[in-house]
Amino acid sequence: MDDRTEYAGTGGVGRRPVGSQESARAGRLWWDGEADDYQAEHGGFLGDADFVWGPEGLTEAEAGLLDLERTRGGRFLEIGCGAGQCSRWLRDQGVREAVAFDLSFRQLQHARRIDEGREAGAGAATVQADAQRLPFADASFDVVFSSFGAFPFLPAASDALAEAARVLRPGGRMVFSVTHPVRWCFPDDPTEHGFTVRQSYFDRRAYVEEDERGRVVYVEHHRTVGDWVRGITAAGLSLREVVEPEWPEWNDRVWGGWGPVRGRMVPGTAVFCAVRP
Repeated sequence: MDDRTEYAGTGGVGRRPVGSQESARAGRLWWDGEADDYQAEHGGFLGDADFVWGPEGLTEAEAGLLDLERTRGGRFLEIGCGAGQCSRWLRDQGVREAVAFDLSFRQLQHARRIDEGREAGAGAATVQADAQRLPFADASFDVVFSSFGAFPFLPAASDALAEAARVLRPGGRMVFSVTHPVRWCFPDDPTEHGFTVRQSYFDRRAYVEEDERGRVVYVEHHRTVGDWVRGITAAGLSLREVVEPEWPEWNDRVWGGWGPVRGRMVPGTAVFCAVRP
């Protein structure tokens, strides 16, 4: 997110509606181009085989949001897996089967690199796919999850949530983390200068970056908390919990707009937990 300039039509940064094809193209090209730097910068924090829900550092081992004691023997699907760190951790915890997908082929190459360099455990089965059109059969997974994966980059969150619910078995669990919606009011600044409200929480236009030819090269979509709740219930899921991780004392890391100065005052991540009845 950024408030540097108003959308001008060619180049620059701004806010405007963006459709599904344009979003998918921008997401694939952006993450293919940024994957190497992203893994180099954040790979140590994420770990090769750890499960972190967001920049605050809350792990699944601490939070237990996937209810592994009950679900360990089921099939897991990770949406927007990056280099597959979360699914790899699940496999190390004894999860029987994990499938992970990402829109970016380069991110999946990093997943393969990590898998090949490990002696213990096994990684997830990986596939390149778009969260807007899942290439999986109905009711084929017991747990569907996403840690800052595809959902923020999709124009129709309700459609993506419906797709995720479609592949979830009755009684299955869905958990996903996204940028906390309140953060969209503020500039993308982790310091004390990031506390001033600059734009409307209710402005749902996408954040867009364009190249000099006017092509979208990065896009992120905003929903309010109510939008996420309505999307979850419209998909036939039952919302069980919304987790807002607090910034821990040990974490002095700055990650984009996230950091300890603002993170201890304003929520930066929201984790939605739901089940399919």
